[in-house]
Amino acid sequence: MSTTRRTAEGRGKVGSALSGIAVALGCVLFLGGFVWGAFVYQPYTVPTDSMSPTIGAGDRVLAQRIDGSEIKRGDVVVFQEATWGELPMVKRVVGIGGDTIACCTDGKLTVNGKKIDEPYLQAGKNASLIGIESTTVPKGRLFLLGDERSGSLDSTVHLDDGVHGSVERGAVQARVDAVAWPMDGMLPKPTGFEELPGGISQPGPLKLMLTAVVVGAVLVLGGAAYGPIAKRTRRSRTRTPEPVRA
Repeated sequence: MSTTRRTAEGRGKVGSALSGIAVALGCVLFLGGFVWGAFVYQPYTVPTDSMSPTIGAGDRVLAQRIDGSEIKRGDVVVFQEATWGELPMVKRVVGIGGDTIACCTDGKLTVNGKKIDEPYLQAGKNASLIGIESTTVPKGRLFLLGDERSGSLDSTVHLDDGVHGSVERGAVQARVDAVAWPMDGMLPKPTGFEELPGGISQPGPLKLMLTAVVVGAVLVLGGAAYGPIAKRTRRSRTRTPEPVRA
């Protein structure tokens, strides 16, 4: 057997081993990303336009299962409150326990006297259609508004209920990180709340999970394709050329 033949066979064995490792690692990343995502995230369908233009009616969102104690201002949350209805609702947290909420100053919502920039609202519209009387959020509770401020059934509708329209932190089931369908991607950061005490939340591990799934798929496909490609390459190299006739 020639040295060239042995060298080619050696390379083939190494390539096959690396191909197997790539497929195995790809399967781990691909399946692991899906399992991790299923454990951490819950899909929800938003039935109304109360969060428009951020989230439209019928949109599918991915919400990270999270304890209500971790919620910060600006978060879009899924919650369930018996006095608001029987089904889970999706709204944006604009105030936490101890905050004083009011609207409008120069058309903007104020939290503890600070005007809040809300770029997620529809352009040219005030932060509230009819205004919000100055109200203080009770401790351990949240004040929530829809991004569609002209027709959202949110805390402003429940201001006279004894707890100033607020919801217990424990009512929160998850925090929305992204719109999965249509594929609008991650929600923009609520930067208007960044300078308030406590800052804003960081997104969950959704991007890392998607990266794991994509990289896993590439490794599986690449590793699986190596065998046929290498076999065809070896055949073309070992094929005996026909003699040239004069």
